[in-house]
Amino acid sequence: MRKIIIILTVAFTSIIISCTEDSLEPTLAQSKAVETSIRTAEDLQGILYGAYNRMTSAAYYGRELIIFGEVRSDNCFSNGNSGRFITVAAMTIGNNEAYASDPWTQIYAVIASANIIIGAQDITGDQAVIDHIRGQAHAIRALAHFDLLRIYGQQHVTGGDPTLGVPYITEYKGDNLLPARNTVTEVKTNVYSDLQTALSLMSATLNDASKQQISTYAVNAIQARVAVYFGDWSIAKTACEAVINSTKYQICPAASYDDIWRTDSPVNSIFELAFSSTDNANINGLQYIYRGSQYGDVEALADLTGLFEANDVRGFVNGMIGYEGTRLRNLGKYPSIDYSDEVFLFRYEEVILNYAEALYELSDANALTVLNQIPAARNATPYAAISKANILLERRKELCFEGFRFDDLARTGSNIPLVSPFQQTHGGPAYGNYKYAFPIPLNELNANSNMVQNFGYSSTK
Repeated sequence: MRKIIIILTVAFTSIIISCTEDSLEPTLAQSKAVETSIRTAEDLQGILYGAYNRMTSAAYYGRELIIFGEVRSDNCFSNGNSGRFITVAAMTIGNNEAYASDPWTQIYAVIASANIIIGAQDITGDQAVIDHIRGQAHAIRALAHFDLLRIYGQQHVTGGDPTLGVPYITEYKGDNLLPARNTVTEVKTNVYSDLQTALSLMSATLNDASKQQISTYAVNAIQARVAVYFGDWSIAKTACEAVINSTKYQICPAASYDDIWRTDSPVNSIFELAFSSTDNANINGLQYIYRGSQYGDVEALADLTGLFEANDVRGFVNGMIGYEGTRLRNLGKYPSIDYSDEVFLFRYEEVILNYAEALYELSDANALTVLNQIPAARNATPYAAISKANILLERRKELCFEGFRFDDLARTGSNIPLVSPFQQTHGGPAYGNYKYAFPIPLNELNANSNMVQNFGYSSTK
Protein backbone atom coordinates (compact mmCIF):
# COMPACT_ATOMS: atom_id res chain seq x y z
CA MET A 1 0.00 0.00 0.00
CA ARG A 2 1.27 3.47 -0.87
CA LYS A 3 1.46 5.73 2.17
CA ILE A 4 1.92 9.41 2.84
CA ILE A 5 2.51 10.76 6.31
CA ILE A 6 0.37 13.57 7.63
CA ILE A 7 1.21 15.30 10.91
CA LEU A 8 -1.58 17.37 12.46
CA THR A 9 -1.49 19.19 15.79
CA VAL A 10 -3.99 18.01 18.38
CA ALA A 11 -5.56 21.46 18.39
CA PHE A 12 -5.99 21.16 14.64
CA THR A 13 -4.33 24.55 14.07
CA SER A 14 -1.64 23.71 11.55
CA ILE A 15 -0.66 21.09 9.01
CA ILE A 16 2.55 19.74 7.57
CA ILE A 17 2.38 17.09 4.90
CA SER A 18 5.35 14.95 3.93
CA CYS A 19 4.28 14.31 0.41
CA THR A 20 4.51 12.01 -2.49
CA GLU A 21 4.69 13.38 -6.00
CA ASP A 22 0.92 13.18 -6.20
CA SER A 23 0.17 15.56 -3.32
CA LEU A 24 -0.16 19.33 -3.17
CA GLU A 25 2.52 19.93 -0.53
CA PRO A 26 0.84 22.51 1.72
CA THR A 27 3.27 23.59 4.46
CA LEU A 28 3.35 25.96 7.39
CA ALA A 29 5.67 28.29 5.48
CA GLN A 30 3.14 28.62 2.70
CA SER A 31 0.42 29.62 5.17
CA LYS A 32 -2.05 27.85 2.90
CA ALA A 33 -5.30 26.62 4.40
CA VAL A 34 -5.47 22.87 3.97
CA GLU A 35 -9.12 23.05 2.92
CA THR A 36 -8.23 25.16 -0.12
CA SER A 37 -5.29 22.93 -1.03
CA ILE A 38 -7.46 19.92 -1.79
CA ARG A 39 -8.98 20.11 -5.24
CA THR A 40 -9.13 16.66 -6.80
CA ALA A 41 -10.06 13.10 -5.98
CA GLU A 42 -6.33 12.30 -6.02
CA ASP A 43 -5.76 14.91 -3.33
CA LEU A 44 -8.46 13.30 -1.18
CA GLN A 45 -6.91 9.89 -1.75
CA GLY A 46 -3.56 11.22 -0.54
CA ILE A 47 -5.11 12.44 2.72
CA LEU A 48 -6.85 9.07 3.07
CA TYR A 49 -3.52 7.24 2.75
CA GLY A 50 -2.24 9.46 5.51
CA ALA A 51 -5.13 8.51 7.78
CA TYR A 52 -4.42 4.81 7.26
CA ASN A 53 -0.73 5.41 7.87
CA ARG A 54 -1.50 7.11 11.17
CA MET A 55 -3.50 4.08 12.25
CA THR A 56 -0.33 1.98 11.96
CA SER A 57 1.43 4.03 14.66
CA ALA A 58 2.72 2.18 17.71
CA ALA A 59 0.45 4.45 19.73
CA TYR A 60 -2.60 3.08 17.91
CA TYR A 61 -3.04 -0.26 16.11
CA GLY A 62 0.67 -0.73 15.53
CA ARG A 63 0.98 -1.89 19.12
CA GLU A 64 -0.70 -0.09 22.02
CA LEU A 65 -4.41 -0.77 21.49
CA ILE A 66 -3.78 -4.45 20.92
CA ILE A 67 -1.52 -4.86 23.94
CA PHE A 68 -3.90 -2.85 26.15
CA GLY A 69 -6.55 -5.51 25.55
CA GLU A 70 -4.25 -8.39 26.47
CA VAL A 71 -2.24 -7.36 29.55
CA ARG A 72 -5.37 -6.09 31.35
CA SER A 73 -6.94 -9.53 31.10
CA ASP A 74 -6.35 -13.19 31.90
CA ASN A 75 -4.46 -13.74 28.63
CA CYS A 76 -1.12 -12.01 29.20
CA PHE A 77 1.01 -10.08 31.63
CA SER A 78 3.97 -7.73 31.49
CA ASN A 79 7.21 -9.11 32.85
CA GLY A 80 8.84 -5.66 32.91
CA ASN A 81 11.81 -6.89 30.90
CA SER A 82 12.33 -3.51 29.24
CA GLY A 83 10.04 -1.51 31.51
CA ARG A 84 7.18 -1.44 29.02
CA PHE A 85 3.47 -1.87 29.84
CA ILE A 86 4.16 -2.24 33.56
CA THR A 87 1.58 0.34 34.65
CA VAL A 88 -0.88 -0.78 31.97
CA ALA A 89 -0.74 -4.37 33.24
CA ALA A 90 -1.02 -3.18 36.83
CA MET A 91 -3.86 -0.84 35.81
CA THR A 92 -2.12 2.02 37.62
CA ILE A 93 -1.66 4.39 34.68
CA GLY A 94 -0.96 8.01 35.58
CA ASN A 95 -2.53 10.94 33.78
CA ASN A 96 0.89 12.18 32.60
CA GLU A 97 2.06 8.85 31.17
CA ALA A 98 2.60 8.24 27.48
CA TYR A 99 0.22 5.29 27.64
CA ALA A 100 -2.56 7.74 28.46
CA SER A 101 -1.53 10.64 26.21
CA ASP A 102 -0.07 9.03 23.08
CA PRO A 103 -3.15 7.04 21.98
CA TRP A 104 -5.37 10.06 22.69
CA THR A 105 -3.16 12.28 20.52
CA GLN A 106 -2.69 9.75 17.73
CA ILE A 107 -6.32 8.71 17.43
CA TYR A 108 -7.54 12.28 17.33
CA ALA A 109 -4.94 12.94 14.63
CA VAL A 110 -6.51 10.12 12.61
CA ILE A 111 -9.89 11.76 13.15
CA ALA A 112 -8.47 15.08 11.95
CA SER A 113 -7.36 13.46 8.70
CA ALA A 114 -10.82 11.97 8.24
CA ASN A 115 -12.46 15.32 8.92
CA ILE A 116 -10.30 17.04 6.30
CA ILE A 117 -11.63 14.59 3.71
CA ILE A 118 -15.22 14.89 4.87
CA GLY A 119 -15.12 18.70 4.94
CA ALA A 120 -13.29 19.32 1.67
CA GLN A 121 -15.39 21.26 -0.83
CA ASP A 122 -15.53 21.63 -4.63
CA ILE A 123 -13.56 18.49 -5.42
CA THR A 124 -13.16 17.58 -9.07
CA GLY A 125 -13.09 14.04 -10.41
CA ASP A 126 -15.27 10.98 -10.67
CA GLN A 127 -18.08 11.56 -8.16
CA ALA A 128 -18.41 7.86 -7.32
CA VAL A 129 -14.71 7.73 -6.46
CA ILE A 130 -14.97 10.90 -4.38
CA ASP A 131 -17.97 9.49 -2.50
CA HIS A 132 -16.15 6.22 -1.90
CA ILE A 133 -13.20 8.07 -0.37
CA ARG A 134 -15.49 10.19 1.78
CA GLY A 135 -17.30 7.05 2.90
CA GLN A 136 -14.04 5.53 4.09
CA ALA A 137 -13.32 8.72 6.01
CA HIS A 138 -16.69 8.45 7.78
CA ALA A 139 -15.91 4.82 8.67
CA ILE A 140 -12.45 5.74 9.96
CA ARG A 141 -13.94 8.54 12.05
CA ALA A 142 -16.50 6.14 13.52
CA LEU A 143 -13.93 3.45 14.35
CA ALA A 144 -11.50 5.97 15.87
CA HIS A 145 -14.12 7.48 18.18
CA PHE A 146 -15.30 4.01 19.17
CA ASP A 147 -11.71 3.09 20.06
CA LEU A 148 -11.34 6.25 22.14
CA LEU A 149 -14.56 5.41 23.96
CA ARG A 150 -13.34 1.90 24.74
CA ILE A 151 -10.20 3.32 26.34
CA TYR A 152 -11.35 6.51 28.05
CA GLY A 153 -15.14 6.24 28.40
CA GLN A 154 -16.80 5.79 31.79
CA GLN A 155 -19.41 3.26 30.65
CA HIS A 156 -17.89 0.48 32.78
CA VAL A 157 -17.07 2.59 35.84
CA THR A 158 -19.23 3.11 38.91
CA GLY A 159 -18.79 5.89 41.45
CA GLY A 160 -18.46 8.72 38.94
CA ASP A 161 -20.53 9.77 35.96
CA PRO A 162 -21.11 6.65 33.83
CA THR A 163 -22.45 8.76 30.97
CA LEU A 164 -19.11 10.44 30.21
CA GLY A 165 -17.76 9.48 26.82
CA VAL A 166 -15.22 11.33 24.68
CA PRO A 167 -15.45 14.44 22.48
CA TYR A 168 -16.88 13.49 19.08
CA ILE A 169 -15.05 15.77 16.64
CA THR A 170 -16.75 16.22 13.27
CA GLU A 171 -14.96 19.25 11.84
CA TYR A 172 -11.32 19.99 11.11
CA LYS A 173 -10.29 23.34 12.65
CA GLY A 174 -13.83 23.98 13.74
CA ASP A 175 -15.01 26.88 15.87
CA ASN A 176 -15.01 24.81 19.06
CA LEU A 177 -11.35 24.27 19.96
CA LEU A 178 -12.21 23.37 23.56
CA PRO A 179 -14.68 20.51 23.11
CA ALA A 180 -16.44 18.98 26.08
CA ARG A 181 -16.97 15.26 26.41
CA ASN A 182 -19.99 13.84 24.63
CA THR A 183 -22.04 11.27 26.48
CA VAL A 184 -21.54 7.58 25.82
CA THR A 185 -24.95 7.47 24.13
CA GLU A 186 -24.06 10.43 21.92
CA VAL A 187 -20.80 8.80 20.87
CA LYS A 188 -22.59 5.56 20.04
CA THR A 189 -25.25 7.39 18.06
CA ASN A 190 -22.64 9.33 16.11
CA VAL A 191 -20.63 6.17 15.41
CA TYR A 192 -23.69 4.45 13.96
CA SER A 193 -24.55 7.56 11.97
CA ASP A 194 -21.07 7.78 10.47
CA LEU A 195 -21.16 4.11 9.53
CA GLN A 196 -24.54 4.48 7.84
CA THR A 197 -23.25 7.50 5.95
CA ALA A 198 -20.24 5.48 4.88
CA LEU A 199 -22.45 2.75 3.47
CA SER A 200 -24.61 5.28 1.65
CA LEU A 201 -21.56 6.84 -0.03
CA MET A 202 -19.47 3.80 -0.86
CA SER A 203 -19.78 1.32 -3.72
CA ALA A 204 -18.81 -2.35 -3.56
CA THR A 205 -17.43 -2.08 -7.10
CA LEU A 206 -14.79 0.34 -5.83
CA ASN A 207 -13.63 -1.77 -2.88
CA ASP A 208 -9.86 -2.13 -2.59
CA ALA A 209 -8.84 -5.66 -3.58
CA SER A 210 -5.80 -5.55 -1.30
CA LYS A 211 -8.03 -5.21 1.81
CA GLN A 212 -5.72 -2.45 3.01
CA GLN A 213 -8.47 0.12 2.81
CA ILE A 214 -11.94 -0.02 4.34
CA SER A 215 -14.45 -1.71 2.03
CA THR A 216 -18.23 -1.73 2.22
CA TYR A 217 -17.96 -5.11 3.93
CA ALA A 218 -15.44 -3.73 6.41
CA VAL A 219 -17.95 -1.01 7.30
CA ASN A 220 -20.45 -3.75 8.17
CA ALA A 221 -17.77 -5.55 10.18
CA ILE A 222 -17.10 -2.36 12.15
CA GLN A 223 -20.81 -1.95 12.74
CA ALA A 224 -21.06 -5.53 14.00
CA ARG A 225 -18.18 -5.01 16.45
CA VAL A 226 -19.74 -1.82 17.79
CA ALA A 227 -23.16 -3.46 18.10
CA VAL A 228 -21.79 -6.47 19.98
CA TYR A 229 -19.94 -4.15 22.36
CA PHE A 230 -23.16 -2.29 23.16
CA GLY A 231 -25.45 -5.32 23.07
CA ASP A 232 -27.41 -4.11 20.06
CA TRP A 233 -28.03 -7.64 18.86
CA SER A 234 -30.39 -7.03 15.95
CA ILE A 235 -27.95 -4.50 14.49
CA ALA A 236 -25.11 -6.96 14.97
CA LYS A 237 -27.03 -9.75 13.28
CA THR A 238 -27.88 -7.66 10.23
CA ALA A 239 -24.34 -6.31 9.89
CA CYS A 240 -22.81 -9.79 10.16
CA GLU A 241 -25.19 -11.16 7.54
CA ALA A 242 -24.15 -8.43 5.12
CA VAL A 243 -20.56 -9.68 5.37
CA ILE A 244 -21.43 -13.38 5.34
CA ASN A 245 -23.85 -13.12 2.42
CA SER A 246 -21.26 -11.33 0.32
CA THR A 247 -19.41 -14.69 0.01
CA LYS A 248 -16.17 -12.69 -0.26
CA TYR A 249 -14.50 -14.30 2.75
CA GLN A 250 -14.06 -17.65 4.41
CA ILE A 251 -12.81 -19.08 7.67
CA CYS A 252 -9.16 -19.93 7.31
CA PRO A 253 -8.79 -23.75 7.29
CA ALA A 254 -6.66 -25.51 9.89
CA ALA A 255 -3.96 -26.47 7.40
CA SER A 256 -3.08 -22.85 6.63
CA TYR A 257 -3.88 -21.20 9.96
CA ASP A 258 -0.28 -20.54 10.93
CA ASP A 259 0.53 -19.24 7.43
CA ILE A 260 -2.07 -16.47 7.34
CA TRP A 261 -0.08 -14.44 9.86
CA ARG A 262 2.72 -14.16 7.30
CA THR A 263 0.40 -13.53 4.35
CA ASP A 264 -0.97 -10.24 3.01
CA SER A 265 -4.72 -10.23 2.30
CA PRO A 266 -5.54 -13.88 3.08
CA VAL A 267 -9.00 -15.37 2.57
CA ASN A 268 -10.20 -14.41 6.05
CA SER A 269 -8.97 -10.80 6.07
CA ILE A 270 -11.66 -8.11 5.81
CA PHE A 271 -9.53 -5.09 6.68
CA GLU A 272 -5.83 -4.99 7.52
CA LEU A 273 -3.21 -2.32 8.05
CA ALA A 274 -0.25 -2.48 5.70
CA PHE A 275 3.29 -2.90 6.97
CA SER A 276 6.46 -3.73 5.06
CA SER A 277 10.09 -4.41 5.82
CA THR A 278 10.82 -0.73 5.11
CA ASP A 279 7.66 0.91 6.51
CA ASN A 280 6.86 -0.37 9.97
CA ALA A 281 6.98 0.34 13.69
CA ASN A 282 10.32 -1.48 13.94
CA ILE A 283 11.26 -2.34 17.52
CA ASN A 284 8.12 -0.59 18.78
CA GLY A 285 5.91 -3.02 16.90
CA LEU A 286 4.01 -6.06 18.07
CA GLN A 287 6.74 -8.52 17.12
CA TYR A 288 9.29 -7.06 19.51
CA ILE A 289 6.97 -6.75 22.50
CA TYR A 290 5.62 -10.31 22.22
CA ARG A 291 8.95 -12.12 21.98
CA GLY A 292 12.72 -11.83 22.17
CA SER A 293 15.09 -11.01 24.98
CA GLN A 294 15.57 -7.28 24.40
CA TYR A 295 11.91 -6.29 24.81
CA GLY A 296 9.62 -9.33 25.03
CA ASP A 297 7.68 -7.75 27.89
CA VAL A 298 4.36 -9.43 27.11
CA GLU A 299 4.08 -13.10 28.04
CA ALA A 300 1.15 -15.49 27.85
CA LEU A 301 -0.45 -16.75 31.02
CA ALA A 302 -0.67 -20.49 31.51
CA ASP A 303 -4.41 -20.11 32.08
CA LEU A 304 -4.76 -19.18 28.40
CA THR A 305 -2.49 -21.83 26.98
CA GLY A 306 -4.26 -24.53 28.97
CA LEU A 307 -7.46 -23.94 27.01
CA PHE A 308 -6.16 -25.46 23.79
CA GLU A 309 -6.60 -29.14 23.00
CA ALA A 310 -3.57 -31.08 21.78
CA ASN A 311 -4.54 -30.87 18.09
CA ASP A 312 -5.91 -27.33 18.11
CA VAL A 313 -3.88 -25.43 15.51
CA ARG A 314 -4.11 -22.25 17.61
CA GLY A 315 -2.09 -23.75 20.42
CA PHE A 316 1.20 -25.59 20.73
CA VAL A 317 0.83 -27.98 17.80
CA ASN A 318 1.78 -25.43 15.14
CA GLY A 319 3.95 -23.36 17.42
CA MET A 320 1.39 -20.57 17.59
CA ILE A 321 2.02 -20.63 21.32
CA GLY A 322 5.26 -21.96 22.73
CA TYR A 323 8.20 -21.50 25.02
CA GLU A 324 11.04 -19.10 24.42
CA GLY A 325 13.40 -20.38 27.05
CA THR A 326 11.17 -20.59 30.10
CA ARG A 327 8.71 -17.95 28.93
CA LEU A 328 5.32 -18.74 27.39
CA ARG A 329 4.95 -16.73 24.23
CA ASN A 330 2.72 -15.72 21.38
CA LEU A 331 4.99 -17.07 18.66
CA GLY A 332 2.56 -17.34 15.76
CA LYS A 333 0.74 -14.03 15.43
CA TYR A 334 2.80 -11.15 13.97
CA PRO A 335 5.85 -13.45 13.62
CA SER A 336 8.14 -11.85 11.02
CA ILE A 337 11.40 -10.53 12.35
CA ASP A 338 11.49 -7.76 9.73
CA TYR A 339 8.23 -6.32 11.16
CA SER A 340 6.49 -6.71 7.80
CA ASP A 341 3.38 -8.59 8.97
CA GLU A 342 0.05 -6.95 8.30
CA VAL A 343 -2.08 -6.22 11.34
CA PHE A 344 -5.54 -7.67 10.75
CA LEU A 345 -8.12 -5.35 12.30
CA PHE A 346 -11.12 -7.34 11.10
CA ARG A 347 -11.03 -11.06 10.38
CA TYR A 348 -13.94 -13.11 9.09
CA GLU A 349 -13.68 -15.35 12.15
CA GLU A 350 -14.59 -12.39 14.37
CA VAL A 351 -17.68 -11.77 12.24
CA ILE A 352 -18.72 -15.41 12.64
CA LEU A 353 -18.25 -15.19 16.40
CA ASN A 354 -20.17 -11.91 16.52
CA TYR A 355 -22.93 -13.55 14.50
CA ALA A 356 -23.11 -16.56 16.82
CA GLU A 357 -23.39 -14.28 19.84
CA ALA A 358 -26.07 -12.14 18.24
CA LEU A 359 -28.08 -15.23 17.28
CA TYR A 360 -27.71 -16.59 20.80
CA GLU A 361 -28.94 -13.35 22.37
CA LEU A 362 -31.87 -13.31 19.93
CA SER A 363 -32.73 -16.95 20.81
CA ASP A 364 -32.05 -18.13 17.27
CA ALA A 365 -31.64 -21.92 17.10
CA ASN A 366 -28.81 -21.59 14.54
CA ALA A 367 -26.41 -20.05 17.05
CA LEU A 368 -24.68 -23.32 17.96
CA THR A 369 -24.15 -24.32 14.33
CA VAL A 370 -22.59 -20.94 13.58
CA LEU A 371 -20.35 -21.05 16.65
CA ASN A 372 -19.08 -24.53 15.82
CA GLN A 373 -17.78 -23.39 12.45
CA ILE A 374 -14.72 -22.03 14.27
CA PRO A 375 -13.59 -25.08 16.29
CA ALA A 376 -14.38 -27.29 13.28
CA ALA A 377 -11.77 -25.32 11.32
CA ARG A 378 -9.22 -25.51 14.13
CA ASN A 379 -9.16 -29.27 14.80
CA ALA A 380 -10.92 -28.62 18.09
CA THR A 381 -13.92 -30.33 19.67
CA PRO A 382 -17.24 -28.70 18.76
CA TYR A 383 -19.51 -27.45 21.54
CA ALA A 384 -22.41 -29.64 22.60
CA ALA A 385 -24.49 -26.67 23.72
CA ILE A 386 -24.68 -22.96 23.12
CA SER A 387 -24.10 -20.59 26.03
CA LYS A 388 -22.60 -17.17 26.64
CA ALA A 389 -19.70 -18.83 28.41
CA ASN A 390 -18.93 -21.05 25.40
CA ILE A 391 -19.11 -18.10 23.03
CA LEU A 392 -16.71 -16.07 25.17
CA LEU A 393 -14.42 -19.08 25.51
CA GLU A 394 -14.22 -19.54 21.76
CA ARG A 395 -13.62 -15.82 21.29
CA ARG A 396 -10.78 -16.02 23.78
CA LYS A 397 -9.16 -18.93 21.94
CA GLU A 398 -9.62 -17.56 18.43
CA LEU A 399 -8.84 -13.89 19.09
CA CYS A 400 -6.12 -14.12 21.73
CA PHE A 401 -3.15 -11.74 21.33
CA GLU A 402 -5.27 -9.51 19.04
CA GLY A 403 -6.56 -7.17 21.75
CA PHE A 404 -10.15 -8.37 22.31
CA ARG A 405 -10.12 -9.98 25.73
CA PHE A 406 -10.37 -6.96 28.03
CA ASP A 407 -13.33 -5.55 26.11
CA ASP A 408 -15.07 -8.92 26.14
CA LEU A 409 -14.77 -8.95 29.92
CA ALA A 410 -15.82 -5.31 30.29
CA ARG A 411 -18.82 -5.42 27.93
CA THR A 412 -20.19 -8.49 29.73
CA GLY A 413 -19.86 -6.84 33.16
CA SER A 414 -17.15 -9.26 34.27
CA ASN A 415 -14.41 -8.91 36.85
CA ILE A 416 -10.84 -9.26 35.59
CA PRO A 417 -9.95 -12.87 36.48
CA LEU A 418 -6.93 -13.20 38.76
CA VAL A 419 -5.51 -16.50 37.56
CA SER A 420 -1.87 -15.85 38.50
CA PRO A 421 -1.54 -13.34 41.36
CA PHE A 422 2.25 -13.14 41.09
CA GLN A 423 2.28 -12.39 37.36
CA GLN A 424 -0.95 -10.34 37.15
CA THR A 425 -0.09 -7.21 39.07
CA HIS A 426 -3.53 -5.57 38.73
CA GLY A 427 -4.94 -7.71 41.54
CA GLY A 428 -8.11 -8.69 39.67
CA PRO A 429 -10.25 -5.53 39.89
CA ALA A 430 -13.99 -6.01 40.06
CA TYR A 431 -16.26 -4.73 37.33
CA GLY A 432 -17.02 -1.08 37.88
CA ASN A 433 -13.59 -0.23 39.27
CA TYR A 434 -12.29 3.12 38.04
CA LYS A 435 -9.29 1.27 36.56
CA TYR A 436 -11.51 -0.05 33.76
CA ALA A 437 -10.92 3.31 32.05
CA PHE A 438 -7.68 5.15 31.33
CA PRO A 439 -7.21 8.65 32.76
CA ILE A 440 -7.77 11.65 30.53
CA PRO A 441 -4.22 12.87 29.71
CA LEU A 442 -2.90 15.72 31.83
CA ASN A 443 -1.84 17.72 28.79
CA GLU A 444 -5.42 17.60 27.51
CA LEU A 445 -6.77 18.75 30.86
CA ASN A 446 -4.29 21.63 30.91
CA ALA A 447 -5.09 22.68 27.35
CA ASN A 448 -8.88 22.28 27.46
CA SER A 449 -10.82 24.01 30.23
CA ASN A 450 -13.96 22.06 29.27
CA MET A 451 -12.35 18.66 29.74
CA VAL A 452 -13.39 16.57 32.76
CA GLN A 453 -11.10 13.97 34.32
CA ASN A 454 -12.25 10.37 34.78
CA PHE A 455 -13.39 9.16 38.19
CA GLY A 456 -10.54 7.98 40.41
CA TYR A 457 -7.78 9.98 38.70
CA SER A 458 -6.18 13.30 39.52
CA SER A 459 -6.79 16.40 37.40
CA THR A 460 -3.33 17.67 38.31
CA LYS A 461 0.10 16.09 38.14
